[in-house]
Amino acid sequence: MFRTMLCDLLGIEYPIIQGGMAWVSTAELAAAVSEAGGLGIIGSGNAPPDWLREQLELARELTKKPFGVNVMLRTPYIDEIMAILLESPVAVVTTGAGNPGKYLPMLREVGTKVVPVVSSVALAKRLTRGGVDALIAEGMESGGHIGELTTMALVPQVVDAVDIPVIAAGGIYDARGLLAALALGAVGVQMGTRFMCAKECTIHTKVKEIVIKARDRDTVVTGATTGHPVRVVRNKLARRFEELERKYVPYEEIEKLGIGSLRLAMVEGDIENGTIMAGQICAMVGKIEPARDIIFEIMNNAKRILNDLDQKVVRKL
Repeated sequence: MFRTMLCDLLGIEYPIIQGGMAWVSTAELAAAVSEAGGLGIIGSGNAPPDWLREQLELARELTKKPFGVNVMLRTPYIDEIMAILLESPVAVVTTGAGNPGKYLPMLREVGTKVVPVVSSVALAKRLTRGGVDALIAEGMESGGHIGELTTMALVPQVVDAVDIPVIAAGGIYDARGLLAALALGAVGVQMGTRFMCAKECTIHTKVKEIVIKARDRDTVVTGATTGHPVRVVRNKLARRFEELERKYVPYEEIEKLGIGSLRLAMVEGDIENGTIMAGQICAMVGKIEPARDIIFEIMNNAKRILNDLDQKVVRKL
């Protein structure tokens, strides 16, 4: 059996976490990943509290295995979201866009582990001092909001800087990415983009088609001038962002352009005027398949690659 300490920490079979993507990571996908032995994550994003409550109920109908919720700490519903998670605890809460420190004692009291996403060593150190259970070090190859460092550069630096488990994210597609992350010192991986084309993912079919058709340079980073860079698949909206940024339009005006655009793409299927957040590995995604098949392929190939490496590497005593 292929296990790491992450499996014991989170009560899962395989060291794979599914990213908590807003309007993408619904109960259906999270439950399917958890059922397959990974850790499914519901992405609460800026969704209203009632939506999350419904998602939690549905996930518990679909799986009895551990799953989690990603919380965007800047959401206007943050207090209501946390109240729901205290009332109806999940195994893990992953966080982004802020410091979860004020919520740690309450979440720990109900048995929930807290795992923030970080994009820098400084933030990793600060959150570790606050008492979080693990960290997700996410490189700029990922879709959505990104930092400045690549996964290859970020992960080993975070691993060396903290004394808690580190999970690698950003640009990870298959067993090669998993093993590379382990070699960098991580205890597992978080994957988002590949799960967008899982059969159980409920995003609009048009978005899945865009991801499958994407080429290696079809993602771009927008919003750099606002201080909140975001990696997306290039489309009409992304080109509009790029145009406004070249003209040095005030960032407040640029940010307005993106309001509601993620849901517009993922739920309503407007692939030109909506935001299609996806990572650089989208060019590697070639088909729609069950989440179970994705996880089993990764784990089976990881064993094979390890055996191949054992044959290729010449050891000298």
